[in-house]
Amino acid sequence: MRGTRRGAGLVVHVDSPTEQRNPRTTDIDQLSTVGILAAINTEDRGVPLAVQGVLPQLAAAVDYATEALRSGHRVHYVGAGTSGRLAVIDAAELVPTYNVPPEWFVAHHAGGEQALRHAVENAEDDDATGAAEMSAAVDRGDFVLGLTASGRTPYVLGALRAARQRGARTGLVSGNPEAPAPPGLDVLVAIDTGPEVIAGSTRMKAGTAQKIVLTAFSTATMIRLGRTYSNLMVGMRATNAKLRGRTLRILKEATGLGAQVCDDALTRAGGDLKIALVHLLTGVEVVVATEALSATGGHVREALEAVRPRAS
Repeated sequence: MRGTRRGAGLVVHVDSPTEQRNPRTTDIDQLSTVGILAAINTEDRGVPLAVQGVLPQLAAAVDYATEALRSGHRVHYVGAGTSGRLAVIDAAELVPTYNVPPEWFVAHHAGGEQALRHAVENAEDDDATGAAEMSAAVDRGDFVLGLTASGRTPYVLGALRAARQRGARTGLVSGNPEAPAPPGLDVLVAIDTGPEVIAGSTRMKAGTAQKIVLTAFSTATMIRLGRTYSNLMVGMRATNAKLRGRTLRILKEATGLGAQVCDDALTRAGGDLKIALVHLLTGVEVVVATEALSATGGHVREALEAVRPRAS
């Protein structure tokens, strides 16, 4: 990244593969509509492979997040532009999907709520605001994950610096493998998706990679925290008719029992899917299942192991 003065402001030159011209798409404006879509689709196929190359680093981030949440702390996402919007979406979806407290995952987006719909001028260049938000929101023991396509967004780097000073662990998901890791960073997830279909349009492959990473990161964290049983969402909150139907279906699939038996168990469990599941799989009373889940932090398999000797 290089900065030069031009006229009234600073011009930043970002050295990143995402800013380079893609030799495979130089004639994209001459293709048919299907040809344009095919070119985009061909480039997109390489994104999961790029993510595969950073799985060890992503696993470290998951472990940091899991440790933070288990010890009563929080996970913070920090991003600007597309990165920040994706972070807001991921944090919002975890509440109904896994019934996690809304304060577990906190998304900080440069420019605030206004920037979700409209670009806010220079918001991403404000490192002081990023630092101030972390100073006000982050505690020792939290995990802060920054997201930036360029690897150098001042708002994100300022936030990470302040978070470290607050005693939090920090990670960075970057779309620029050429950008250096910020000082003191605990884990760098640098994804190389190469030149974009349209040079510099990081909402394309770089954004897709960040969406994949965020979904995998939060899902793996939920699994490690016992918010699933097998590959079933047992921590979900039934906030609408579809989710209420899914809750009953999950209980039927997990236990192999009939709809009426499962519905009755859910009623006895006060609608709590985990309690009903432990109750049905072990035969213990609802109050025992409730105590076991409380003692294991809501981890279904650990609760099952705890109560099975009592049920036998």
